[in-house]
Amino acid sequence: MSRFARDRKVIVWEEPIHDAPSATLDTHVCDCSGVTILTPHLPAGLSRHEETETLRALLDGAITRDPARPLICWYYTPMMLPFSDHLAADCIVYDCMDELANFKGAPSELLPLEQRLLDSCDLVFTGGHSLYEAKAARHPSVHAFPSSVDATHFSTARAAGPEPEDQAELPSPRLGFYGVVDERMDLALLEGLADARPEWSIVIVGPVVKISDADLPRRPNLHYLGGKGYAELPDYLRGWDVALMPFAINEATRFISPTKTPEYLAAGCPVVSTPVRDVVRGYGDVEAVRIADGRDAFVAACDAALTLSRTNGWLAAVDARLAGESWDLTQCAMSNLIDEAVQRSSHVYPVVSPIGADGDRPQSYDVMVVGAGFAGAIMAERLARDAGKRVLVVDKRPHVAGNAYDRLDDAGILIHQYGPHIFHTNSADIFEYLSQFTEWRGYEHRVLAAVGDRLVPMPINRTTVNSLYHLDLRTEEEAAAFLASRAEPVDIVRTSEDVVISAVGRELYETFFQGYTRKQWGMDPSELDKSVTSRVPTRTNTDDRYFTDTYQAMPRDGFTHMFERMLDHPNIDLLLGVDFTEVRQAYPHQHLVFTGPIDEYFGYCYGKLPYRSLHFRHETVDQEQFQPVAVVNYPSEDVPHTRITEYKHLTGQTAPRTSITYEYPSGEGDPYYPIPRAENQALFKRYEALALAQPDVSFVGRLATYRYYNMDQVAGQALATYRRLKQRWDADRQPAATGARAGTTVVADA
Repeated sequence: MSRFARDRKVIVWEEPIHDAPSATLDTHVCDCSGVTILTPHLPAGLSRHEETETLRALLDGAITRDPARPLICWYYTPMMLPFSDHLAADCIVYDCMDELANFKGAPSELLPLEQRLLDSCDLVFTGGHSLYEAKAARHPSVHAFPSSVDATHFSTARAAGPEPEDQAELPSPRLGFYGVVDERMDLALLEGLADARPEWSIVIVGPVVKISDADLPRRPNLHYLGGKGYAELPDYLRGWDVALMPFAINEATRFISPTKTPEYLAAGCPVVSTPVRDVVRGYGDVEAVRIADGRDAFVAACDAALTLSRTNGWLAAVDARLAGESWDLTQCAMSNLIDEAVQRSSHVYPVVSPIGADGDRPQSYDVMVVGAGFAGAIMAERLARDAGKRVLVVDKRPHVAGNAYDRLDDAGILIHQYGPHIFHTNSADIFEYLSQFTEWRGYEHRVLAAVGDRLVPMPINRTTVNSLYHLDLRTEEEAAAFLASRAEPVDIVRTSEDVVISAVGRELYETFFQGYTRKQWGMDPSELDKSVTSRVPTRTNTDDRYFTDTYQAMPRDGFTHMFERMLDHPNIDLLLGVDFTEVRQAYPHQHLVFTGPIDEYFGYCYGKLPYRSLHFRHETVDQEQFQPVAVVNYPSEDVPHTRITEYKHLTGQTAPRTSITYEYPSGEGDPYYPIPRAENQALFKRYEALALAQPDVSFVGRLATYRYYNMDQVAGQALATYRRLKQRWDADRQPAATGARAGTTVVADA
């Protein structure tokens, strides 16, 4: 961030400190880097909702937008998302340095929040190749940035200089480690090393976190010096003969970034590491890095490293390698990606349906938009109203609103033709934008699951558990303890099955998830990426709302009416019930916004992308109410449908009869859900490469980007896509400029 601060305003938002009688925000500007550090101080005892709202208010008060400077939201952790996701960022970066969900004590909401962040961000940076491989199939723009090094800073350890007082009197040889001391460290290995070589001083620099001091092995030659500042590290390294990476090989270290390896090498210390995957991959061929598994092998590797430390012939090769791993190069590459993301739409959200055309309309347009669903309609509205473009919207369906299309049935009930669409968002900007085209009816969605002869809340909450197990759990702590007692350890969480079993155990998994997922996706949860079931939280309270967003409402007069108002502009023409391939040449245009299936656009040249589809059976029944909530799920495989929707709960209508819809997943039909498997994402990437070579076509939406989005995400990304497209067009009309635009970067600190 100090490098970004050279030409951008950088704000680092730290985790709150609960030590104040009222909410305050401490502001500090770093003298060395110019980075502004904001630290919120909150009262103790706030509920999660109260804390989120308080942090949001503090954030809003601290961020002032300059229209001439792009706003980049940079997240180190998804846990910062709830109070910041309303910011209208020009680019969102998820800087994923580790698989935080694998850490000891990781909060249960971490995985769902990470999925939300992946759904909304423009770029994902990973701190190593293993982490890249884990995230590559979950986002269209993932980039690996293995650990870089400030070689100038750490190389000062090679020269003579002062030695810290707490280390100066320790006998040599010295073998050292710096970093957080937590569950990732192999304490037994550390103890074994000390016992095997009592004449060595083993120096541990860093705070003890998540484990107790009592857990640390104690030996006369083991020295725990506590946490130190970044500036002090070269002084400690100066006194070491060998640097250590004694990490345990477990789930918490599977994706660990080898940050310390280049820093140790820059300081002139040979390195001995356990076989951490990215250390082996990145440095296994370096003479000065020894990889050893097990106590005896580790001790032997330390012996060899000590011998090497007495020579300096290996330093030249190390320095040549480190020259290509500088933070300056990394920052430059990241900055270029961010600038590109700000200037163009690299990925967006879905579009779907249309309305009607006037024969007297002109035959040439600035933009043809394929689809009139959320993304297409919003793009068309912005292009017409804000940019003054002439827009033709084309869709093969005979109506607007895409999959959100609703209509009055014969009983006068407003039904959703393509299954229930429930609007919810945390973004005030998106809600206010859509409010231009509709009034709202407040509605909080609730779902029940049919289990035997009972209906229980879904997602699973304390009421669900009490009902199924005939319990009387009264607190969140009691519910959490019960779920923990049912959970089964999973060594590596890779699949949707792993996610659920590791959280709530096999019985609840089989009751709620296994059958439903098999029906919905046509395959077992063990065959699907973990992101599928990570979207569904497990709660320890009694909140039975399906969503917890700030804004939850339904368009008062329906989605179709909202879309008709959105597209009611003299610069917009609608051509419905027509395949765009039949009219693309008949209506000349300068730019195309395509929201259909990307594989279809390219003639399935690499083969078809797999989707799941849905079929619906709409019925009207002669009773006032059919079920107690709008949606009831049927997880059992013995029942062919996945859910039943009763629309009067959504619309607030009163009538003597009611209308319902049965939903049946299918492998055939209109594409609805991209199937989250690595091989499918790899196929999409091939099509994406073709799309990136089409400068006059914007590929927008679920089908064009092979991703699933909520409606608010579609709206938000469509607005961002339009803004970037307009900026690109505006720039094309201006004289060429050099250098990157300065902007504001907001960093959510871990």
